[in-house]
Amino acid sequence: MYNSSKIIIGIIIFLGLITYPFWRNVGKAATPPKLEVGTLEKQCVESTPYMKSSHMQLLVQWRDDVVRQGKRVYVNSSGKTFNISLQNTCTNCHSKKTQFCDRCHTYVESAPKCWDCHIEPKEQEQQAARSDK
Repeated sequence: MYNSSKIIIGIIIFLGLITYPFWRNVGKAATPPKLEVGTLEKQCVESTPYMKSSHMQLLVQWRDDVVRQGKRVYVNSSGKTFNISLQNTCTNCHSKKTQFCDRCHTYVESAPKCWDCHIEPKEQEQQAARSDK
């Protein structure tokens, strides 16, 4: 076969470049972040496992319900009602954005666009307001 050594070398280089990200990170599994929830209530709008896996789907559903249908009340799986509001429902309990939201989103390398429209919670102001109550 003509030029077989060049073809084999090319295939080896190609496979090395394609598999580089995999073998570079072997044995370097990152530990999940420890979250400081900062909750006032014991229960979120849904169960903890559901919120860990599906909170973005819930927030997208909330956005669609409020913006497109004008629905402002969410009834969870156990029948309890909540106002549909990122700022007035979620951040009332999860006030520590840098220690709660940002840690997980950095860990999974995602960049949610929540704060493009919503006002980021000011952690010190909320903590001071809670201590006044």
